[in-house]
Amino acid sequence: MQFRFPGAEKVRSLLPALAVLWGFLMAGTLTATMAEARTIRLVALGDSLTAGYQLAGKDAFPAVLEAALKAKGHDVVIENAGVSGDTTTGGLERLDWSVPDGTDGVILELGANDALRGLDPSIPEKALDQILTKLKARNIRVLIAGMYAPRNNGEAYAKAFDAIYPRLAQKHGAMLYPFFLDGIAGDAKLNLADGIHPNPAGVRVIVERILPTVEAFLKSLAKG
Repeated sequence: MQFRFPGAEKVRSLLPALAVLWGFLMAGTLTATMAEARTIRLVALGDSLTAGYQLAGKDAFPAVLEAALKAKGHDVVIENAGVSGDTTTGGLERLDWSVPDGTDGVILELGANDALRGLDPSIPEKALDQILTKLKARNIRVLIAGMYAPRNNGEAYAKAFDAIYPRLAQKHGAMLYPFFLDGIAGDAKLNLADGIHPNPAGVRVIVERILPTVEAFLKSLAKG
């Protein structure tokens, strides 16, 4: 004797369609999970402040930042593309090979050496503008790590130089962290003997302060 409940035949007729719908739902869930699990690839493009002048690789800014982000659950890899002594023009000249295909975002930290050399602010602004334009054309988003000019260059120079970064951030719709050395500039305990480059403790302070901005940058990358 076979028990039949009302509507059983109708339910059986819908099973193939339900199976197809279930397959689509599962595929969508799998795709979303894979997308969430994708490693975000960043490049830190900068000078000695990024490279980690006189520091072990693990103590350089990109490595410390990567570790801090991973500790907060972010699946991210940060390539150290810092070159000691580099100016904004130098960064522009090596941009194509310093930022490989497959890069999701760039942390752009350049300009300190331009200011130390007292270069006309129009020179770093032009170079940074071109870097941002080239990266935008490659659909690579940028977090600008700004720099302030040394105050011994004079008030007029400092005012002109400092304005470069917010102006370019607004022009290109890029995220801005106003001053890369915030919290350590002028603090002997956080810098090497030269008073310019951060020591390991100084790098940790930089990372601690910039971390919320970088997390916001990662969130913007996830939105596409």
